[in-house]
Amino acid sequence: MLMKKLLFLLLPVLMFAQSFILSNIPLPKTYVQDIDPYECNYTCKQELLDSGMIFSFLAHSSNKLKNKEQNEARVLLISILNLGAFHSSNKLNIALLLPYKKIGKYASSTTNAAFAYLMTKSHSFMLKSYKVNSESVEDLELALSKIHEDGFEYVIAPLTEEGAKSIIEIDPALHIYFPTINKKDVNTSSVFLSFGAIDYTQQSDLLLKEALSPLVVFSDKSATGKKLAAYQKEQFLHPKVEAVDINVSEHSSFFDIFSQDDIEEIAPKIVVKETVEKKVINYFVSKRTTNLEHYLQDKEEIINASFFINTPIIKSAMIMSQLTLYDANATNVLSTQINYDPLLLSMTQYRDRKDMIVANSITEQNNVLIETNALLGNDIVYDWINYSTTIGVDYFYALITDEERTYKAQLKDNQMIYDIELLQPSHSKFKTYVRPFREPIIKIDDENLTSLLSEETE
Repeated sequence: MLMKKLLFLLLPVLMFAQSFILSNIPLPKTYVQDIDPYECNYTCKQELLDSGMIFSFLAHSSNKLKNKEQNEARVLLISILNLGAFHSSNKLNIALLLPYKKIGKYASSTTNAAFAYLMTKSHSFMLKSYKVNSESVEDLELALSKIHEDGFEYVIAPLTEEGAKSIIEIDPALHIYFPTINKKDVNTSSVFLSFGAIDYTQQSDLLLKEALSPLVVFSDKSATGKKLAAYQKEQFLHPKVEAVDINVSEHSSFFDIFSQDDIEEIAPKIVVKETVEKKVINYFVSKRTTNLEHYLQDKEEIINASFFINTPIIKSAMIMSQLTLYDANATNVLSTQINYDPLLLSMTQYRDRKDMIVANSITEQNNVLIETNALLGNDIVYDWINYSTTIGVDYFYALITDEERTYKAQLKDNQMIYDIELLQPSHSKFKTYVRPFREPIIKIDDENLTSLLSEETE
């Protein structure tokens, strides 16, 4: 409520703050000086805010506040009013490398995400965009050379996989962050290149633990769709065994004499016996397909199946409605980040989505950044590329200024690691998924486990 009041009061200012193309003339800075001889505690600051005395509030709030809501108001006011920086340390210069023809709307939205983040910091900055006509080695090398000549060392590059591979071939000595690429999809050991895309395979692994046979996989005919379908089939038929899986099994007696490190080392070698025969059916649906009768009508082999959907939101809504239409009686419907979208709630009926489980890696929320992005018409709540871009700018900001990061996501082996949560689309929102009790469908081979543990003791 407080944030909404502040935005309402400052609306006239914001109406003229849509463009962020900077002129050569520095913007004027406002400095708020505390001349009050008396201290102002939490209650005092809240009264100042509630009464609209924002400058008096800021005068008593030169440093980060303990109260989360008050500190969010402080940060938002500092960014909107363009207050003078409280420090003047390292130059904060970040470049954006944008192949407009390849990434379309994301050329604008990732720029907005970067600008929105920097706008909330009390630190002067330069954010400059460099457009490229293609993602060829020649075009990207020319752009990177210009970026280097202009004195930029940190680059946000929302490229496709083709562009990332071109950059890897160029091997520039610039810090480049790819919000659209996961390191698993390319081959590089460069310490300068960092990757921020979410991991669809990790999300699939978590979702497949909720799947029952038969597994019916609907995918589009894109490279990503085909890759995900192949991965999900392999992992469902031949699940990976992890130490955490062993810990919750009935074999706890083995751990009295073996360390967790020993267990983690042998986990990939453990043989798993299936207690039921598992089956996977793959369907690849073209963009023009609107009727799934051929796939679903009177198909006994898919009744009570788990359905994995690797299609964009509009196609997914169509598939889910026809699962109901043709009485597939799905055990559940699984999807990665692709369908973590509020449109799902408006484009499907509740009965079509009530058994759906969606994996989500946008787990950290920052109200100030959400509101600031919203002012620019940008979304970092559901759009994972904008979210990943924000994470990347946050990472670069901390490297340059040596300040504390806003987000907790950590870079491991040059890949940003995100937590994953499972959600269910309810009547009006996504809620936390609560797993129903099911009997385990896999069993560890006791003889194999005993043999492996015996080898560890020799």
